Amino acid sequence: MDNDVRKIIYGTITVFLVGVMSWISIIYVSACGVTLTCNRGAPRVDRTPIPTLIPATLPGMGVSLEAETTATAPMMNSDTCHVRALNFIGAWAVSQTPKSTEADPFYFVDEDGKNCEATFTDVLALLNQSGLRGADSLACTSCHSGDLTVAPAQLDLSSYAGIITGSRREGNKPKGTDILGDGDWKASLLYDHLTVAKPDVPGHEQTLSADLMISVGKPFAGPLPTATP
Repeated sequence: MDNDVRKIIYGTITVFLVGVMSWISIIYVSACGVTLTCNRGAPRVDRTPIPTLIPATLPGMGVSLEAETTATAPMMNSDTCHVRALNFIGAWAVSQTPKSTEADPFYFVDEDGKNCEATFTDVLALLNQSGLRGADSLACTSCHSGDLTVAPAQLDLSSYAGIITGSRREGNKPKGTDILGDGDWKASLLYDHLTVAKPDVPGHEQTLSADLMISVGKPFAGPLPTATP
């Protein structure tokens, strides 16, 4: 009689332990598969249903941001001009007249006092440069593109014609609001958009630092041409 009771007790305990082990095995295989590393058990990466906007990484086409952003940064390469980015864009903006073309060179004096020249291609390369407003900032042309249906303020900064045509071109108007200041760079809309932070405007949370130095253009032999009205 005692033997029968012990068998029943031992049998019950054995069945219980086997059941527990089987349940644990089922849970482990469901979560981790049949491997011992349990890679499937790692937390999954949350993903949004809409792909995140990828920062623009267009090549600089000869324009490079200096490692140092102060006016005292050493100027090592005599074959390239070193100038503040804002002053460089401003020199091009001021040079534009009704008779100007995309291919016309423009002139400026760099931080070493050298007479230099560049073209709109160099300006466009700067607008295509990511990280201009900060390490994580997008290129200007990533938002202000040729598609006016999505470009903020209907402003296209991706081409010479787009910049000259201006902003606020509702209904694809042939001419918008001048953004270059008509010769007064610091009073221009472009200068304002680059130097004034607008936390409520995507892409304008940071400003283009007045001390940001770039290597661009080339020395110009001879005196700078006199600007004509």
